[in-house]
Amino acid sequence: MKILIALTAAALLMASANAYAGEGISYASTIMFLVFVVGTMGVTYWAAQRTKTASDFYTAGGGITGFQNGLAIAGDYMSAASFLGITALVYTSGFDGLIYSIGFLVGWPVIMFIMSERLRNLGKFTFSDVVSFRFQRTPIRVFSAFAGITIVLLYLIAQMVGAGALIQTLFGLRFEVAVILVGMLIIAYVTFGGMLATTWVQIIKAVLLLSGATFIAVMALYLSDFSLETLFRTAAETHQKGESIFDVGGLVNDPISAISLGIALMFGTAGLPHILMRFFTVPSAKEARKSVFYATGFIGYFYVLTFIIGMGAIAFVMGNPAYFDEAGNMLGGSNMPAVHLSHALGGDLFLGFISAVAFATILAVVAGLTLAGASAISHDLYANVINKNATSQQEMRVSRVATLVLGVIAVLLGIAFQSQNIAFLVGLAFTIAASTTFPVLIMSMYWGGMTTLGAVLGGTLGLISAVVMVVLGPNVWVQVLGNEQAIVPYSNPALFTVTIAFVGIWVFSLMDKSKRAAVDKQLFEAQYIRAQTGIGIDKASQH
Repeated sequence: MKILIALTAAALLMASANAYAGEGISYASTIMFLVFVVGTMGVTYWAAQRTKTASDFYTAGGGITGFQNGLAIAGDYMSAASFLGITALVYTSGFDGLIYSIGFLVGWPVIMFIMSERLRNLGKFTFSDVVSFRFQRTPIRVFSAFAGITIVLLYLIAQMVGAGALIQTLFGLRFEVAVILVGMLIIAYVTFGGMLATTWVQIIKAVLLLSGATFIAVMALYLSDFSLETLFRTAAETHQKGESIFDVGGLVNDPISAISLGIALMFGTAGLPHILMRFFTVPSAKEARKSVFYATGFIGYFYVLTFIIGMGAIAFVMGNPAYFDEAGNMLGGSNMPAVHLSHALGGDLFLGFISAVAFATILAVVAGLTLAGASAISHDLYANVINKNATSQQEMRVSRVATLVLGVIAVLLGIAFQSQNIAFLVGLAFTIAASTTFPVLIMSMYWGGMTTLGAVLGGTLGLISAVVMVVLGPNVWVQVLGNEQAIVPYSNPALFTVTIAFVGIWVFSLMDKSKRAAVDKQLFEAQYIRAQTGIGIDKASQH
């Protein structure tokens, strides 16, 4: 009955979108869009019938194959910031926009070679299970949960901004209404379908996005006689900066900012809760490694396409009055070059397909983020700190309430950050992840001298310093809060905040002479054996 209500509500919401859109609506776009929404709600209904336990809800029962999980990871990772934001950066900044593509990609070898197998062997539902293996569980889970929720909320902002801009462009709705519609759909997906529905939405989205991006890139090359040189020359002739769009240093123009951005994107990837959570959906460490192998291939291919699409948008969208208002502003906002290019190359039908794909991109990522945030609240805080005797059903009930709360918060944050470039916003989320989750995870896996005190205080220092420096930096202090000058001059302070976290963990662990510290160090050998062999993994997590 609940699923039927959710399906009916979704249909009514999209029908309302039709009514609001008026005469300017493209029926081909609307049909493609509605087909996707109905299809994903069908997947949710199917998944809901198979989601009975906490293991089903959090990890799809551990029954996802390496290839499927690789596609799902790619679907989870190739976010609105990638498809809309990076192409928009290339559109405005030229070659410099590629720095985000490279940064997002190079974190995957770190995950593949030094983290994936140990994560799968040590964890059950969330990354907090890994760090709490040998440390005192209550303080480490409280820290991990708050760090994870902070990252999730920052990442959610970018996805909701992209979703609102997309629906606004497609249906002519006000941005606020569009964001509310997205929030309601996400709550339905995660609440009823859990990880199984989220996984298959991500897989479907990855296939559609790779197909759509390939078509856009091929069509842009077709109109350029399949010559990258011709495409780039056309872009340089069209862009007001001319050939200087291929110069380096305009977007990140000092060494500290460049290094900080690289650290944030590389190590942030290895600290994102919704990505780490995916390694617990496979049945073995071998399948976890396969997941990263496949995901890296799909993601690398996609990021090559984003650069071609960005250049294609310069060549075929810039200067075309059909995609700009009378004041010269791009319709739908600054993040829409890829969507407008799809219309320029394939007409209304392909615009509908790409709009559905972009929406699928956002839904898949937001679903994964919301599930990660809800699991931090229900599994890490409620079931392991507040009520240690909680049943599986109680834990799932709390998770669904948390999903509702996170959905509302995501909507409010999306509206508040409407005017921000979403690639920059994701960069901020990566800074937090690189300064909190990643240092604690990697040190707990590889350093036997680490203690509970070191993990909590060092990680907290990283979290506080990252949040404070991000808020006081140009992206928030000036662009969002409207102050004239930033207190912290760097948009990406990861060089400082990651260093603070690692040094804090090391110093406080060395200073810790408590009895608990001795226990933490003694348990390292047992953790090492389990991480290498998988001996002792809870069988419930392998079903």
